[in-house]
Amino acid sequence: MSKSAFLAADWPLSDDIVAGTTLRSGGTSKGGYAGFNLGAHVGDDSRAVADNRRQLHNLLDLPNEPTWLQQVHGTVVVSAPCSDAEPVADACIANSPGTVCAVMTADCLPVLFARIDGQAVAAAHAGWRGLAAGVLEATIDAFECAPDRLVAWLGPAISQSAFEVGDEVHAQFVAQDSAAEASFAINAAGRWQADLYSLAKLRLNRCGVTAIFGGEHCTFTERDDFFSYRRDGQCGRMVSLVFRRN
Repeated sequence: MSKSAFLAADWPLSDDIVAGTTLRSGGTSKGGYAGFNLGAHVGDDSRAVADNRRQLHNLLDLPNEPTWLQQVHGTVVVSAPCSDAEPVADACIANSPGTVCAVMTADCLPVLFARIDGQAVAAAHAGWRGLAAGVLEATIDAFECAPDRLVAWLGPAISQSAFEVGDEVHAQFVAQDSAAEASFAINAAGRWQADLYSLAKLRLNRCGVTAIFGGEHCTFTERDDFFSYRRDGQCGRMVSLVFRRN
């Protein structure tokens, strides 16, 4: 499989840190999962998913199997590697080389982290529920360093123009931080267009993380490159991962 199946994180770190998000192109899945689906929980043929995961290993020369999570839009952060095969969590952190942190998305925001010295990396799954609950803050707290020693990359997510939400979502964020008002725009139907990228940056900045990269894609509109649950309903999943080579 070509390297074009992977969107590498554009952050200023050593080449020893491998990070980015898989694209939809390639793979062996069919139908609504067509392409490089890496989600084993979405109804796709298990043999196709297993083959796609083998292709992922070859594509990136993975040193180990990624830490696959059972994501529930919460704030639990696990340390990888862990004894559970698929822990219930929405973020993972690794302090040793060769340990692959991963999260799956198909509109939600994946956020990858690394210490600037490369000694620890993490991946977080941040849809609006996870953002509001504090998954990014929990991930930052899991690092044993000051937040200004971290770099974050915002992987592909649904953009503001495609992400309509109700009053309850808007109210929840604004109640937590009035500055979140700037991340919402009222639409013609009287509902809200939410900017996940902007909300994430606000929270990262509040924690002291200022080296933030990425955040320019839209999973909903860029149909050829990304799966989108809001656009298609039944669909595959991309994986965003980060690890330090041995």
